Amino acid sequence: MHNSGFLALLLVFLIAAVIAVPLFRRLGLGAILGYLAAGVVIGPDGLSLVPDPDDVLAASELGVVMLLFVIGLELSPARLWVMRRKVFGTGGLQVFVSAAAIAAIAALGVDGWKAPLVIGMGLALSSTAVGLQLLAERKELTTEHGRVAFAILLFQDLIAIPLLAAIPLLGAAKALERSAPPLDSVVVAVGAILAVVVGGRFLLRHLLRVVAKARSVEVFTASALLVVVGNAWIMDQAGLSMGLGAFLAGVLLAESEFRHELESHIEPFKGLFLGLFFIAIGMSIDLDVIADQPAMIAGGVLGLLTLKILMLLAVGRFTGGLDWRQAVQLGAVLAMGGEFGFVVFAEALKAGLMDAQLRDQLFVVIGLSMAATPLILLVVSRWLREHPSEVKKREPDDIDHEYPRVIIAGFGRVGQIVGRMMRAQKIPFTALENSADQVDVSRRFGTKIYYGDPARADLLRAAHADRAEVFVLTTDDPDANVRTARLVKRMYPHLKVFARARNRQHAFRLMDLDADATRETFHSSLVMGRKVMQALGVPAEEAERNTERFRQHDEQLLRRQHLVYDDEAALVASSQEALADLETLFEADLSPDEAAEDDGDAGR
Repeated sequence: MHNSGFLALLLVFLIAAVIAVPLFRRLGLGAILGYLAAGVVIGPDGLSLVPDPDDVLAASELGVVMLLFVIGLELSPARLWVMRRKVFGTGGLQVFVSAAAIAAIAALGVDGWKAPLVIGMGLALSSTAVGLQLLAERKELTTEHGRVAFAILLFQDLIAIPLLAAIPLLGAAKALERSAPPLDSVVVAVGAILAVVVGGRFLLRHLLRVVAKARSVEVFTASALLVVVGNAWIMDQAGLSMGLGAFLAGVLLAESEFRHELESHIEPFKGLFLGLFFIAIGMSIDLDVIADQPAMIAGGVLGLLTLKILMLLAVGRFTGGLDWRQAVQLGAVLAMGGEFGFVVFAEALKAGLMDAQLRDQLFVVIGLSMAATPLILLVVSRWLREHPSEVKKREPDDIDHEYPRVIIAGFGRVGQIVGRMMRAQKIPFTALENSADQVDVSRRFGTKIYYGDPARADLLRAAHADRAEVFVLTTDDPDANVRTARLVKRMYPHLKVFARARNRQHAFRLMDLDADATRETFHSSLVMGRKVMQALGVPAEEAERNTERFRQHDEQLLRRQHLVYDDEAALVASSQEALADLETLFEADLSPDEAAEDDGDAGR
């Protein structure tokens, strides 16, 4: 029965997470805010189910350590080099300018220079988890402001490492009333970092190779945890941030053959401990601070959001290459405080750089700013919809006076392959594409491609469709695809139209227009099926023969079903009949001995 207290505590955490996280995700506020709210409810200022959050917070810091390890695994030097300008230029400018402005304001009410500096850096950081989740939910990760936001968050994750490492040293310097950390602390810190780097460089890969040869999932999981916890322990013993050791280990293994395997083993533990960490942070938020100082907290939240939005607007506009609408979206998604701010201020309290009251006030400001971000995004999105951009659309390109034999409408994945085949045979073709970005990219590779909507009659005339022999239609949108095919067959009935079809229903609509429809996944599926048969021991000649027989059968079925595809009952019946015919077809190809063997199996 001595474990009943631990089980009750574990039960409280699980129930809180299971209730709060799905609810907050349904409301569009994200999982992190759900964890924070759950922590507030079960904490000392809520139901008091967990009266002392300090022990939980200490244990849950392992989640942040694992997060930093995974970030390190994803940051190979090559990736950083490609993104260097946006990461170190735009990201660095945002962090340091915001930190300087916040620190200057904090210095008005906080003594010294170290605490304002830590406050400025901590509040300059935004929530990576919340920001990326909001961008993903809104499908904006690949937009211009989404790429800049990712670069800024990446730099913030990087700068958090030396910041966390410097806090204990600043604390030691303060304890000794010196303007710089003591020499012995610096020596120990440098020695610990060198030990992690050298050990990781020469020992970790050999250790993981030995473990991998054992072919034990449990042992590899234990080894992954050993790498994370061991490096964190070394840094902790040196008085540095535990996350620094885990991050360095991740970077050292970023280009190893074990990178993805390590991440898959760490990911479940990272998610659980991070959830526990945010619950513990929620329990640490002192609601009495809000009740006692509502004006100060409201001013802190509004001041932080306003200041960072202005900084992000300027940085995004002038160094990130964004227009004003995109810069506004960037500011809205990154103006909040971040999870690393919780860690920074918790470390600052341990190092004696601030008192508990100031830490609690900063925790509340960060938590409320994160809660306000989804609401700010909703307001910004509505305003942008109500005030659409007046940017002039790009006009269709002027097409040279050429007379191609083939016109390719849509130059994405499928169209490019067709074009390469034509170019290899020196068959002249003209490509039409409705995506300006795709046109610009393709032209850099020397393709004769023009911007415009192939469903426009004037563009088809300019492309000399009347002189062409074949029209290849590979656009991805089925409705636009059928609309273009209808226009081409009406204006240029002499053209042979070969069209990409997404599925059978799309193929039927194209066949109504007398277009030759090619289902985009059909032939690749046939190749895969043939390879599977060969892998199962079927001779190559027989696998090829079976594949060809199936292709012929399915294409005949497609033509028969085209006659009744608007009658669902007839379509279902034809599919069932075709399945029976297919089985009969393959059984007829068996040798007498094989047929007898199958009959015997059926009897058994």
